[in-house]
Amino acid sequence: MSANQETVYIKGERDVEVTKTDVTLGDILTLECSNKAMIPKLRVLKILKIPEKGKHRYVISILKIIACIHEKYPGVDIQNMGETDIIVTYEDQKTPGMAVHLIKTVFVAVLTFAGSAFAIMAFNNDASVSDLFSQMYEFVMGTKTDGFSIMEVSYSVGITIGILVFFNHFGKKKFTVDPTPLEVQMRVYENEIQTTLIENASRKGAELDVGTADPSGNHRP
Repeated sequence: MSANQETVYIKGERDVEVTKTDVTLGDILTLECSNKAMIPKLRVLKILKIPEKGKHRYVISILKIIACIHEKYPGVDIQNMGETDIIVTYEDQKTPGMAVHLIKTVFVAVLTFAGSAFAIMAFNNDASVSDLFSQMYEFVMGTKTDGFSIMEVSYSVGITIGILVFFNHFGKKKFTVDPTPLEVQMRVYENEIQTTLIENASRKGAELDVGTADPSGNHRP
């Protein structure tokens, strides 16, 4: 079977991170074809040349990718199984030292602990939880509490258990296979960011589409 009779299936994620300035189809796509000899040739086709180092982000239309393939194989049938717009992010890979990681970890841990403690204390103060516990203790026991009773202990343990159950993990261990609320919110945030990037690129005419030039100034179909 000749190349002109082949069907190529392509699938790209919405957001792809690359580590080199010469971006090829293999860097941003998953390709499949019954003619296995075509796949390595398609993977090395260059779709984008990032002109300089630093942090860059581009939006590439799937039509640009199809045109790139058709430039090499005009008669190939292309079936897109993924996204119609792909965000390509390039950033210099500079790995910070262990000391930097340690400082960041300690800072985040202290900030999270202090913020959580303040939020809980502010809620307890607004809801007058201590007064409520005192009244309940006096009503049941008939005497005033000294401020430290089984109710305060149970409340503290209950908050800890509730937080662990709600966030669905402790350290690296998850209690269920479901994603945690934090993971869900992060995915929602990422989707909103990606949608905004694509729409902004489209409105500003910055999307790499058919007939546009890549950042290096080379005009491609």
